[in-house]
Amino acid sequence: MNIYKIVGIIGLLIAIVAAFTKVPYAMELIAIAGIIVALGIAVEDSVRVIVSAIAMPIVADLFNALPSIGAYVTSILTNIGYLIGGAALLIILRNIYNRLLKT
Repeated sequence: MNIYKIVGIIGLLIAIVAAFTKVPYAMELIAIAGIIVALGIAVEDSVRVIVSAIAMPIVADLFNALPSIGAYVTSILTNIGYLIGGAALLIILRNIYNRLLKT
């Protein structure tokens, strides 16, 4: 198990715990974990990560209507979306860097 997977697991744990309790700076910690995870993502998986980052908030909102657990499920999925969003941000910035500065 490499450092990127460990940070990803920590980010998921923060995402789950933050759905049930108040975690200071949870969104920022989760997004930073996503950025670190993105360093270990292969180039061929970049599109999957970016599409997942776009789709996750839409999917997360669908569970809000569930009685009694909907808010928790939505919060967990939204927090996971922050993790994926952090990864997508680094992938996009890396693509821009490669396109503009490398010849």
